[in-house]
This record gives sequence, structure tokens and C-alpha cells, in this order.
Amino acid sequence: MRRKPGALVPLEAAICLAAADLDEQFHGYELAKHLAEVTGHRSLTAYGTLYRALARLEQMKLVKSRWEDPSIPARENRPGRRLYTLTAAGHRAAEAARAAERTKARKRPRRKLAPA
Repeated sequence: MRRKPGALVPLEAAICLAAADLDEQFHGYELAKHLAEVTGHRSLTAYGTLYRALARLEQMKLVKSRWEDPSIPARENRPGRRLYTLTAAGHRAAEAARAAERTKARKRPRRKLAPA
């Protein structure tokens, strides 16, 4: 899919919207669960799709990421998580995506009824 400079593909816009709904910090699995709840189905084909989109959003400076403190996963006997935070630009992108959704919903054409 070709994109205009600065434009988000639908998955990236959905990620920004979901990240705005979540707490200040979130990890990929938590985001995927929230996206599935919001859309009512599994919208991602693979978690790799999500993490590639998060990497693109980080390059666009819409999210920031960092590894969690290594003592936490060691204490909980699990792998470490990469934690993401939506930036101010990311919040603006989420608001723009929300406004675009509202505009799209209003512009749906009405079906014309056939004459009887």
C-alpha cells in the first residue's frame, strides 16, 4: 500500500486510537488484546504485523519505547517486555483518526429505494 507522506495506514491509526485508550505505558500483547476487544475480532494476522507497525510509528515519533526494568521479569519468571508510550504527536494522530472516523460515518451514502 502506498501512503502519502505523514499519513497513517489503517492499522497504524487503529494502534494510535487503542494506545490513547490504554494506560500511559503498554506492551504489544496488551495492545493486541485491546484491539481485538474494540474491533470484536482478531484484526491482526500475526503479532509480527503489530510489531512492525509499532516500529514504523516509533520512526515517525508517534510512540516511544523502552525495555522494562530487567528485575521485574526475573522476579516474575517471564521474558522482558518492550513498553511503549504514545507521544504528544501520537495523541494528535489519534484525535485526527477519531475525527476521520466520525466524518466517514457521516458521509455514508443513503440507499435509494426503488420505485414501487
